Amino acid sequence: MQQCKAKCDLPGCLRSWYTTPLGRLLEQAERRELDDLLPGLFGYHALQIGAACAAPLLGASPIRHRLVIDQDPAAPSCGLAASAAALPIASDSVDAVVLHHILEFAADPHQALREVERILIPEGKVVIVSFNPFSTWGLRGWLRRRRGDAPWCGRFFSAPRVRDWLALLGFDLLESRHRLFRPPLQSPRLMRRLAFLEHWGYRWWPPLGGIHVLVARKRVVALTPIRPRWATARRLVGTGLAEPTSRSGSRG
Repeated sequence: MQQCKAKCDLPGCLRSWYTTPLGRLLEQAERRELDDLLPGLFGYHALQIGAACAAPLLGASPIRHRLVIDQDPAAPSCGLAASAAALPIASDSVDAVVLHHILEFAADPHQALREVERILIPEGKVVIVSFNPFSTWGLRGWLRRRRGDAPWCGRFFSAPRVRDWLALLGFDLLESRHRLFRPPLQSPRLMRRLAFLEHWGYRWWPPLGGIHVLVARKRVVALTPIRPRWATARRLVGTGLAEPTSRSGSRG
């Protein structure tokens, strides 16, 4: 994260990278996945965190009230400027959240996930889009990280690691997808010629996709009813013993 900031303003650099041929290819792949997943998420409020793309990614959502949050108010699709680590959103109020390449560039990715857990209603869903370190995209990121240019300067986390974080926060994993099996080349001509790798990769080596998309549901915590103190006290009276009663009348 510090390397990214040293070379450029990260939000602006990431948005600029999405306008390159490779960035547009990535955005198309991500939109296809979200357009397939979001129609199954219902509710009243949907939130997208991260506005690297020029247009919002929530277009396929059936939820009418949608909001895009980004730390950079200059982002074209940003509706509210805020940090993913401190969202100005009420707890237990959002039905669906799309976390778009936030974990890779967050100073504290755990805190970003904790904020998502806080704002989601019970049974609310989160869709996490991230780069996969175990792919040719992750290899390029490892080779170019020291140069400090986005998106390769980010910290890429594997899908199993993110799943572990979600489990600790009380989420149930619903779906895991890997996409983009072509190496990250800027030549549109070469990328078109390598399009056949998408079919082969999806069929034969799905964990090696350049991105992974995880869908998780916030678990409902079952509360154990607490009996009143008086009920517990009554159980202390031994079985078969008569309880004290009031007596009236004169002795004779």
